Amino acid sequence: MPFEAQPHDLLVPFTGDFRIDHVDTHPPKDIPGKNHLRERLAALADELNELQRRFYARDQRALLLIFQAMDAAGKDSTIRAVMTGIDPAGCYVHGFKQPREDELQHDFLWRTTLRLPSKGMIGIFNRSYYEEVLVVRVHPEYLKAQRLPETKTSDAFWEQRLESIRDHEHHLARNGTVILKFWLNVSREEQRQRFISRLEEADKHWKFKEQDVEESKHWHKYMQAYEAALNATSRPWAPWYAIPADDKPYMRVCVAEIIVDTLKRMNLDYPELDAETRKRFKALERQLKEETNK
Repeated sequence: MPFEAQPHDLLVPFTGDFRIDHVDTHPPKDIPGKNHLRERLAALADELNELQRRFYARDQRALLLIFQAMDAAGKDSTIRAVMTGIDPAGCYVHGFKQPREDELQHDFLWRTTLRLPSKGMIGIFNRSYYEEVLVVRVHPEYLKAQRLPETKTSDAFWEQRLESIRDHEHHLARNGTVILKFWLNVSREEQRQRFISRLEEADKHWKFKEQDVEESKHWHKYMQAYEAALNATSRPWAPWYAIPADDKPYMRVCVAEIIVDTLKRMNLDYPELDAETRKRFKALERQLKEETNK
């Protein structure tokens, strides 16, 4: 039985009626101040650290966290802030950029499948196979490099890709992978201000890419692609969360709370030893103590 999400204010509906123009990019007006949000995030990081240790020790499920967003929404900094203190032995991040030639020799899910987390691990995808129904949908000319038998970009073509993603995630969920998907919903104006900041501040120049400005000109097409993808693929076993991203401290707390709440519902106790193993361990304990006293 796949592990299913609980209803949440930030949960994209499973009924296929999600509308991007109905969700906010900014937080509620009554949220606490930044200092309180930072303190809350630190407390959540401590909780997450302990929960991740138990998750790793139980070694029964995998946790896949997928982050998608427009440029400058804060994916990198959110992952870094939320996962601070996590044992790196049980967690890893993989960013998916333009496919390499060897990756283009396979189906569009192949390269991400290679990076899926094993049981006990938390795997984080900074971008993912969703690029194939977002960037590629906005730029269908990219399909030429994939050398598909059929590259006509009809509605049916994209529905087939979305169906493949649904089936893929359902298969993963049935086999023990818990999937949480975060769409960091930044406004176009906030993105513009962040681009300006990257140009004004020398220590942020490395973040700026001219191509990002060009991509922002396709904003409306991207929003249509996101709306279609989220509606088609948000399911109880692989939910999408639309996170307001204009305020970074609030955004990070939202992401951390969802991850912590999900892990808490798994009732993660450390594995208990059977009677025979406890007996052997007790004998070894006595043996080691006796050696110390010699």
